[in-house]
Amino acid sequence: MSIDTVVDIAREALYTIIITAAPLLLVSLVVGLLVSVFQTVTSIQEQTLTFVPKLLAIFLGIMILGHWMLNNIVDFMQRLWSDFSVYIR
Repeated sequence: MSIDTVVDIAREALYTIIITAAPLLLVSLVVGLLVSVFQTVTSIQEQTLTFVPKLLAIFLGIMILGHWMLNNIVDFMQRLWSDFSVYIR
């Protein structure tokens, strides 16, 4: 296996990780921003107030996007294992 092949596999793995994690990170970012604005407007400075809405939003995001995320990971692994004979040469 050449260095170019290893770099391509690593690049594709990082791309898959970023694409798979991005929706949940964006959901967390938006919910955190909304809670921060709410805290600023109401002058409530409770640290635990940001945790629960983010947790619920992430669970909801996993319920909605979990199938798509799992398919991305499984497709990547299937491509990796299907080309295994090429990699060991």
